[in-house]
Amino acid sequence: MRIFQYISIFLFMLAIVFVIHQNSPHYHIIKGEIYGTYYNIKINTDSKDKELKNEIKAKLQDIDRTMSVFNKDSEISALNELGINKSFKLSQDLAKVLKNSHKIWKQSNGWFDPTLGRLINLWGFGTAEAKIPSDKEISEVLQSTGFNKLRFKENYTNIYKTNKNTYINLSAIAKGFAVDEIALLLDKKGYKNYIIDIGGEVKTKGYRSKKGDAWNVAINTPKENSNENIMVMSLSNIAVATSGNYRNYYKKGNKIYAHTISPKTGRPVDSDILSVSVFHDSCMYADAYATAINAMGLDKGLKFANKNNITAIIIDGNMQTIYTKSAQKYME
Repeated sequence: MRIFQYISIFLFMLAIVFVIHQNSPHYHIIKGEIYGTYYNIKINTDSKDKELKNEIKAKLQDIDRTMSVFNKDSEISALNELGINKSFKLSQDLAKVLKNSHKIWKQSNGWFDPTLGRLINLWGFGTAEAKIPSDKEISEVLQSTGFNKLRFKENYTNIYKTNKNTYINLSAIAKGFAVDEIALLLDKKGYKNYIIDIGGEVKTKGYRSKKGDAWNVAINTPKENSNENIMVMSLSNIAVATSGNYRNYYKKGNKIYAHTISPKTGRPVDSDILSVSVFHDSCMYADAYATAINAMGLDKGLKFANKNNITAIIIDGNMQTIYTKSAQKYME
């Protein structure tokens, strides 16, 4: 009889292990480095595609060859070297990013502007070393800055510049675009549940478990060298991008110069925003909107977000959390 009891207990424990195993998610995790940062993709799936890792890496590298100003052989580098009024045929990816950049530039009244490239370099946040430029240098570069210096033909398939010195830097939108492109790749392969994180720009779809648990997405505490999170949210079927100046800056004397450049003054913004996180169906749009709101500052940024129904969570200089109207659903 005791033998049968042991057998029953064993079978019962085996059943519990089986149930736990059945309810536990099976993740296909793909990690790597790109664009000077990391990428981390987690798919809730029972199957593993051996070619997926290489396909993701190839797509990310293709975007880098298209949009990186640090790659002298990239498409954007060739465009930046283009002379005045010379037509340039755009690839499908670059055409898509520039078309949407133009839309957001107009919508934000120029606060989002990818033609800040020369100013970014002038202040040492791009391909040049950090320095404090003169008022004259800033004024000269501002003359070639502005999306209105670009002209598009045939539904953004061709472009030409009206000022040869106009220099495009897509760092405020390209990473979000890359997240969206990887999501499209996973969708085409039939994956329903995943999270994509490229340097803090995130997109979620479906669930992290068979129980229907959403993905956990953290918003970091906007302090230098902090590994803490100011909040952790459960999200599904949404993208999140964050912009802040608390990590990427340099100090000269007693003054701090942040990496976000104002398209209005040509100088680093002295913003009363520590970080802004934008939630959107498109990570590309979330990325660009977060940059624009950060550049505007708290009052203008909040008005812009509410006017355009942009879902954003802003951390101000006093570490207070401010929600736009459409973000108040996240207040719990």
